[in-house]
Amino acid sequence: MRSILENNGSWGISHTRVPTESRPGHVALIAGFYEDVSAVAKGWKENPVEFDSVFNESKYTWSWGSPDILPMFAKGATGDHVYTFCYAAESEDFGAEDAAKLDIWVFDHVKSFFNSSRSNQTLFSALNEEKVVLFLHLLGIDTNGHAHRPNSREYQENIKQVDEGVKEIASLIDDFYGNDGKTAFILTSDHGMTDWGSHGAGHPSETLTPLIVWGAGVNYPQQVTSQFFEDNFLKEWKLENLKRIDVNQADVAPLMASLIGVPFPLNSVGTLPLEYLNSSAHFKAESMFTNAVQILEQFKVKMSQKKKTTLSFLFTPFKPLSDSEQINFLKKIRLYIQQQKYDEAVTLCKTLINLALEGLSYYHKYDRLFLGLSIAVGFVGWTTYVVLVIIKAHTNLTKTVPTNEKKSTVLFYSFASAGMIIAFFLLIQTCPWTYYVYCLLPVPVWYAVVREIPVIQDLATNVLSLHMGQSIGFLLVCILGIEILVFSFFYRSALTIGLLVFAGWPVITQLWIQAKTKALIWTLLCVLLAVFPLMPVVGREPNIPLVIAAGLLTLLISFFSLPSLCKSENKYRDNEDLKVYFYQMFSVALSTYVVSSTHNSLKNKQGLPVVNQIISWMTLVSSPVLLLLSSTFLFQRLFSILLSLMSTYLLFSTGYEALFPLALFGLMFAWINMEQEALQHYGLSLKPKLAVFNFTYAVDITQFRQLHLDDVRRSFFFVFFIVTAFFGTGNIASINSFDPASVYCFLTVFSPFMMGGLLLLKVAIPFVLVSCAFEAVQVTTQLSSKSLFLIVLVISDIMALHFFFLVQDYGSWLDIGTSISHYVLVMSLTIFMMVMNGLAQLLTTQRLGHPRRTKHHST
Repeated sequence: MRSILENNGSWGISHTRVPTESRPGHVALIAGFYEDVSAVAKGWKENPVEFDSVFNESKYTWSWGSPDILPMFAKGATGDHVYTFCYAAESEDFGAEDAAKLDIWVFDHVKSFFNSSRSNQTLFSALNEEKVVLFLHLLGIDTNGHAHRPNSREYQENIKQVDEGVKEIASLIDDFYGNDGKTAFILTSDHGMTDWGSHGAGHPSETLTPLIVWGAGVNYPQQVTSQFFEDNFLKEWKLENLKRIDVNQADVAPLMASLIGVPFPLNSVGTLPLEYLNSSAHFKAESMFTNAVQILEQFKVKMSQKKKTTLSFLFTPFKPLSDSEQINFLKKIRLYIQQQKYDEAVTLCKTLINLALEGLSYYHKYDRLFLGLSIAVGFVGWTTYVVLVIIKAHTNLTKTVPTNEKKSTVLFYSFASAGMIIAFFLLIQTCPWTYYVYCLLPVPVWYAVVREIPVIQDLATNVLSLHMGQSIGFLLVCILGIEILVFSFFYRSALTIGLLVFAGWPVITQLWIQAKTKALIWTLLCVLLAVFPLMPVVGREPNIPLVIAAGLLTLLISFFSLPSLCKSENKYRDNEDLKVYFYQMFSVALSTYVVSSTHNSLKNKQGLPVVNQIISWMTLVSSPVLLLLSSTFLFQRLFSILLSLMSTYLLFSTGYEALFPLALFGLMFAWINMEQEALQHYGLSLKPKLAVFNFTYAVDITQFRQLHLDDVRRSFFFVFFIVTAFFGTGNIASINSFDPASVYCFLTVFSPFMMGGLLLLKVAIPFVLVSCAFEAVQVTTQLSSKSLFLIVLVISDIMALHFFFLVQDYGSWLDIGTSISHYVLVMSLTIFMMVMNGLAQLLTTQRLGHPRRTKHHST
């Protein structure tokens, strides 16, 4: 490739977009547009909407490679002219001896294809037609990058094999066509890869990919004296004197179309990179004119669609491309071409393309402000309503206010009328159903809020009678706490600061005076957990000895805990309980062995041992069952939850994160004890004896107390620990934080949804630990789950609104991807916490094979 780059063709960097995954990357390269991210939910092989592509426009296309990529282009093609040759899906094995065999398979099959064409007249004739595409999808390098990292020997060897393979295939094709000089070659990549073998996010190592073009119609290398780019590739590759031509990934599709003489794909938004073409100025100008007209047509379709669904007096057109402006542009370009002013024509074409793309974006985001305001109004209304519910039902701040029936009726009809007007307004504009959800949802929410105006007035009177300084101080502390949570999404080190503040909590509140030992343990565990967010993201540096150490440490803690558990008043009198405890310890030991054994096997390129795979899946299934067989006394059940989750978590671990659940659980254990001290400190209730506390014993509904100001702090602790569980060992808002190596004990053959599901389970395990601890805090502090959960809901909703306004579609692709994933994460956090709340109740209260009484756990 180096020789071609220096002597035969042109080169540059192709800039991809987030998410840097195979499917969107290939759609951009071959169809010329950036597919909606939701397409990945359909799988790699399905097309949510059939689309045009260079393959579809060609006379014939033959393709070789992965069954995850090729079928989607054949499926979307009209007629029977796109042929695919794929290896078995099982070949995409991260644990295989050498993934380079995938690329060798492609090269071998292309060679045999050309050999067979000499004895097959039909195929020979088809290959000699014009407008033919041969597509070689080389997945081996990607697979080796995931499995062994890009700096590994395997990766470097694979690059050499591909380099040699490209040389052989290019020579074979030239020989087949008698060196007629009518074949163009393009070598590029759908995405890059980080040093730790992942991709998906917007890091430059993922978004910058090579592009080398040579052959028919392509410019030869151009010497330059100086050129400037923000990256260091020119210096690293010693190519300072060869002209580098950068493109957007979607520009490759029109380049391919131009080289083989087919129409640009229908939905392509790529701009033809003329500097790659070795053709006349007239041809370049005509090509750019066609490119401009093709993108302008998309703009006109988008504009007419928006015009149809907007009332004429409300419609604001994109002024730079009014009908008259479009005609002027097209007339001027045509005139320049006729006058042979090709450079001016090309410049004008580029201006028109940029304006058309701006216009497409303008109409795409036409309703953004309107919808954004609707969502924000809904958010504020919902949060206000939840706050009112908390104050009314769970505090003594307001008295019961009698309702005025007449006013209530007027209010109801006023809001009902407003809803009908909004619905009618949306109906005559034929808006999609989602608009009805966004615009109508605030109506009932604000109706519920306005109904409570007497309560709000009563509350305002009570608040004003309180000490204003304290109220404002409390409000500022709340805002600061939420801002730290928001900040932690961008900088994990913010969690460290938060945990260090938590460490000083017993000192600030004088709790350490009444419980010195517990306060000291709490402080030490806070400091210990504060170390994790400062560590590098998980997966970048695998460290199996640390995983083994975590397993052994878990076993050691289990052995030391056994006497104290047996000595408790409600000890393991039942032999069954002891058996379950030992089974769980055995499961942890087995998981530790499987991780070590699997890693060694993969290191020696012997693949994933079947026995290890069976044990891993059995552990995954049996862990929750063993947990539900254990005693429901508070400490015993919580420790059982730790052992069950640890046996599974160890199988997912590749480094220091294996120690994270242990540190987190230790802190959760200390938190439960500290909350008891806090209860006694504020004189809210008698301190229950935790050693004899049983989750399944019925909790008398009358024992539930009203909310205290300290319960807001309690709920904030929960949200903070949840965020710590998320970001403690990595930035899960970034796709490239997910390392396939985490699931190698379960499977090594590429399966995006299975791997994704297992990785999400790994993320959820620390979450479950925190949720179970919060459940214990709720029941031991005699609070209904509903009241505390409503406070949690308010905190997460305020965060969600914060991130909603931070969502952006400008700046670097890293910024865009991060802002969207943060918002989605916080939005799903609320739903996820509701699910986890239910799961925590199930894991703490239920016991298999024993009669049980139901716990009333709401008001």
